[in-house]
Amino acid sequence: MSRIGKKPISIPQGVEVKIEGRKVITKGPKGELSFDLPSGIQFEIKDSNPPATLPSIGRAPAKIFLSPLEKTKKLFALWGTIRAIIAANIKGITEGYEKKLEIEGLGYRAQVEGGNLVLNVGFTHPVKIEVPERIKISVDKNIIIVSGIDKQLVSQIAAKIKKVKEPDPYKAKGIKYSGEVIKKKAGKKVVATTK
Repeated sequence: MSRIGKKPISIPQGVEVKIEGRKVITKGPKGELSFDLPSGIQFEIKDSNPPATLPSIGRAPAKIFLSPLEKTKKLFALWGTIRAIIAANIKGITEGYEKKLEIEGLGYRAQVEGGNLVLNVGFTHPVKIEVPERIKISVDKNIIIVSGIDKQLVSQIAAKIKKVKEPDPYKAKGIKYSGEVIKKKAGKKVVATTK
């Protein structure tokens, strides 16, 4: 039994969730995301309120329930993962996701040119990273902000930017996540030889 999978997902106000074939489509104030539901997982939307002539104010939101069709180890593992993906999609279309990266190093800088992020991080040439359509990148001094509605894509682009120049273990120069602590190594000590 998946502890995560059995938790229902609340559908916030202003969010529309529908299923077309095996595709789960979520629409919200920030955009639209879709996810292909694997076979073996059942998807159901239940209204928390019985039909009545009650005012809409104070009504509990509808909820998504997921369940495996068979009791197999593979489906139990998928159950929690799919629940997490759908919950992340709903959060993305309502709140969005953001990752911040810091650039450390003398002369290191970043700027957005056209549809590319241009990094000058100690190489002989600037490194260009193409910004996907659903991702927004902004630069504020030495901070790169990656934002978007797709959690997976935001994390993937942030990791790609960091990989260009990972922090040096001796001087901590490079690109790191905001708040990330880099463990510095002690440099080699020069020992004077005595004759």
